[in-house]
Amino acid sequence: MNKVLLTGRLTRDPELRALASGSSVATFAVATNEFRGNGKERAEFHNVVVWDRLAQVCGQYLGKGQQVAIEGRLQTRQWDDDRGARHWKTEVVATSVEMLSGRRKRDYEADSMAAQADGETTPPDSAISPNEAAEVGVVVARTTEEDESVPDDEVLILA
Repeated sequence: MNKVLLTGRLTRDPELRALASGSSVATFAVATNEFRGNGKERAEFHNVVVWDRLAQVCGQYLGKGQQVAIEGRLQTRQWDDDRGARHWKTEVVATSVEMLSGRRKRDYEADSMAAQADGETTPPDSAISPNEAAEVGVVVARTTEEDESVPDDEVLILA
């Protein structure tokens, strides 16, 4: 069985691209920590790839420093460059991404600035506070709808 579960922080904003085939792909890196017996800690960095609608959602809602939980599989690609040298790259192909630390701070700032410009005193209904998101562990998206372990009110509906 090839299954990966990671919880860590994004080391950079996701890079979202549209392919000629019409598919979307987003790539980013997640840092995790390994705690050793002697009280020392070691960081490990994992390259993550997400596809299609999940890639679009990750590109829109995720940002550097956010804590996420990722479920997926390991994939190793190999290729030869122009000089004939062989290269390998191992990455996590994510099938589910869960935000553990809420929306990006700059999204909230943009929402509140827009609300102030319109004369509103409260943020739009679609906004969820970072504290609320952290408490419920808001699910950004998943590639299948078969997992019913998360209540519907915690799942972002992808129409």
